[in-house]
Amino acid sequence: MRSSTGLSNFFRSNKLSSLVLTATLLFGVAPTNSAHATATQPAKVTVQPTASSLLAKLKVKGRAPKTGYSRSLFSNGWGDIGSCDTRNFILARDLTNIVWRAGETCMVSSGVLKEPYTGKTIHFVRGVKTSLAVQIDHVVPVSDAWQKGAQQWSSSKRYNFYNDPLNLLAVDGPTNGAKSDSDAASWLPPNKSYRCAYVARQVAVKYKYSVWVTAAEKGAIAGILARCPGFKAPRG
Repeated sequence: MRSSTGLSNFFRSNKLSSLVLTATLLFGVAPTNSAHATATQPAKVTVQPTASSLLAKLKVKGRAPKTGYSRSLFSNGWGDIGSCDTRNFILARDLTNIVWRAGETCMVSSGVLKEPYTGKTIHFVRGVKTSLAVQIDHVVPVSDAWQKGAQQWSSSKRYNFYNDPLNLLAVDGPTNGAKSDSDAASWLPPNKSYRCAYVARQVAVKYKYSVWVTAAEKGAIAGILARCPGFKAPRG
């Protein structure tokens, strides 16, 4: 069972393991600290693009028919990320005060979510009648992607899109249901303070997977980003 210190330690541990492995392969020895690892070669500095700059690169086209769409064409349920299924991975990333279910490799039993779409706090408890209070939202809806390019994708690309943490957020269940498969032209989070982050994440996902936008959608996103010039696109 994963400890209750949270997923951040898991991420840090994996990054450290990768650093040690790389140093061992290159030099035959493992670094004793980060200073030794960077002494001979400075780290590359990458500039994080703005959401507006990525939006300008997206193709603008009409929405294709939904003919042939099925979620199972993307992924037969959640995939796996490390020892977690994707749902529990995102719960562990987005919730705090996590309690793990005893006897399970990676299953979040309870936790606290500062919910982005509404701004409210949700006390998540796993159970038949309570689990749906927190759902995992595809920020770029799966059927929206289908109508804007995904029909031509390989099955592996669809799987990666479906299970990509960049495109996933733990959110309020009823609000996620209200969003359904809407794009930014027809739905935005009720929490106005989160809208810049929301559309920036949509743009980052669409750029990564070459999903196009409609003219109305691009206009809606540009209108939101005009209120937060220079807002960075999330990495992923």
